[in-house]
Amino acid sequence: MRQLKINLPKCDGGRNCDHECEEACATKVFKLDDRQSAALHVQELADGESAAVICDQCGDCVTVCPADALKRNKLGVVMIDKKLCVGCYMCIGFCEKGAFERNPGWLEPYKCTACGICVKACPHAALEIVDVPAPAPHII
Repeated sequence: MRQLKINLPKCDGGRNCDHECEEACATKVFKLDDRQSAALHVQELADGESAAVICDQCGDCVTVCPADALKRNKLGVVMIDKKLCVGCYMCIGFCEKGAFERNPGWLEPYKCTACGICVKACPHAALEIVDVPAPAPHII
């Protein structure tokens, strides 16, 4: 399973990752000129440090989607099927990491898809795409 990982001690909060994510996601994918539309955000932590808010592909959101719009692709990345999404935003409320985003005027939310553009942009190698074992399916 593909997963975007962050090494917090290496992150200097320089925002190269979210600038590149903004360019790739917001501008090219979503056709918006809005920094808040990026799927990755750098946030200041309580101790004054900064860290990227990212989706780690845990898949917990898949279990709460009433429309079965969230599924893993062949790389293990949780993807949103826009044709099935009903805009209930259960995933947004359920995600403890705050990885889902909502754009006004759009029915479906969006999130990081572990594309790796942010990884290339980080001068400190604080972000990386790693292959990890897929988590066990959740039983409800």
